[in-house]
Amino acid sequence: MIGSRLCDTSDAMTTAVAFRGVTPFLKTKDLARTIEFYVTLLGFVVDSQWPADNPTDCILDNGQVHLAFGTDPQNRYPAPGLSGQLWIDVDNVVALHASLVGKVPIEWGPEVYGYGRREFAIKDCNGYLLTFSAPTSDP
Repeated sequence: MIGSRLCDTSDAMTTAVAFRGVTPFLKTKDLARTIEFYVTLLGFVVDSQWPADNPTDCILDNGQVHLAFGTDPQNRYPAPGLSGQLWIDVDNVVALHASLVGKVPIEWGPEVYGYGRREFAIKDCNGYLLTFSAPTSDP
């Protein structure tokens, strides 16, 4: 029901707030393997890991893209999974694709779409679908 309490906009925010980004926090069963995948294959750097003595969580960065991963030691969440995809804007999708061929299975692409983007997709070591996209004027 659109008018349900969850969708009630009668008390909508009246002060302008600028959203500055989003960092998905995704579950992993193997933090070290996840860090190795993103650092080695995709050029991310480790921003932070915690707790220091035996990390269960991390934040990985590559430019303006930030991803967080956690092992969920208290089992608060189901197994790693995502019903959609992580859509990552890059400056050179062709070069990224070439650097990944033979290192990780390519799920599809690269393909040019009618909305003016060239894209391809892979799955990371956790099974998350990563779609890489760049603007193109190619037909």
